[in-house]
Amino acid sequence: MEYLLSIAAGFLLGSFPTAFVLLKKIKGIDITQNGSANVGAFNSYVVTKSKMIGLAVLIIDALKGLVTVLVIRNLIGTEFIFEMLGLIAAVLSHCFSFWIGFKGGRGLAVAAGGALILSIPVLSIWLILWLVAYVFRKNIHFANFAATLLTVGLSFSNASIMNKYTTPPAASNMEFSITVSMMLTIILIKHFKPIKEYFTTQNKKN
Repeated sequence: MEYLLSIAAGFLLGSFPTAFVLLKKIKGIDITQNGSANVGAFNSYVVTKSKMIGLAVLIIDALKGLVTVLVIRNLIGTEFIFEMLGLIAAVLSHCFSFWIGFKGGRGLAVAAGGALILSIPVLSIWLILWLVAYVFRKNIHFANFAATLLTVGLSFSNASIMNKYTTPPAASNMEFSITVSMMLTIILIKHFKPIKEYFTTQNKKN
């Protein structure tokens, strides 16, 4: 029952389409029909040219992940598997929100918000890899994809160290690796389109 409750809590909290609601209310804009059509912070900024709106979307989306972990921790139990399953569900429902026809964002802010209190190693490693990748290519989508893909690999190769400093730690390193990679795979799937467009553009330049 705890497993189902954790997933349900994450799914409901993550599904709130922050960018869609804010842009509709403030600007009268349907973000699913503008810019990249991604329902996230970066596209909100691109479409509105407002740093405040972009930041607001980023913070609220991150809170969806953070609140999911806290709700599960306080109401269901302080166990990694419950909190992580809830966070995976929150990322999934954010990326494919049933409120807006299963459209959504790319899941990074939600995952980061949850990782902030659940697994600092995952968040820290991802941020470091992102900075390196961005310096290398100067493209946000490339950095997002590269950092996420490499973090999946490190969640297996360095599971013992990363799990040790996760709060609470997973019951086993394999549990840690599999669940973290599940969450990051959802994010990777949402980045297939922009990364494909990026490499297509680069090939045309060459």
